[in-house]
Amino acid sequence: MDNKLKLIYCIFTVIISLLSFTISADERPLGVHQQIISVSTLENIPGHNLTSVIVELNPGVIVPTHTHSGFVYVYVLEGTVRSQLDQGKTVEFSVGQSWTEPPGMIHSITQNPSTTDKVKFLAVLVTKDGAELTHFEQTKGK
Repeated sequence: MDNKLKLIYCIFTVIISLLSFTISADERPLGVHQQIISVSTLENIPGHNLTSVIVELNPGVIVPTHTHSGFVYVYVLEGTVRSQLDQGKTVEFSVGQSWTEPPGMIHSITQNPSTTDKVKFLAVLVTKDGAELTHFEQTKGK
């Protein structure tokens, strides 16, 4: 593939990845703010991207049950976040701590337990090109 085609492919991949991360206003949990920092094509894993996202949770926010289509690494930048994966043990992670999630793992609890301080963390995801990064479980009655 010549350099011009590679560039077009990379731009297309970045646009698709950015669009796949966008969550409609109806699905976005209140008090959750997301900012995509970067999207990079992984040359050594054809058809995959590395996406970095800063996520902020307002005080008391509980994120609905969700999954991710790829591997996730999370690093806490500010505050404390309560997390539970696949109905396992609930753990609190503070500044400087991290965890990983394999693709498709049910993230049962993501919560900011503080009533006064926000939580801020970096999420780094490795996903297939064009994959939906986050899928929120449908609630009953919707």
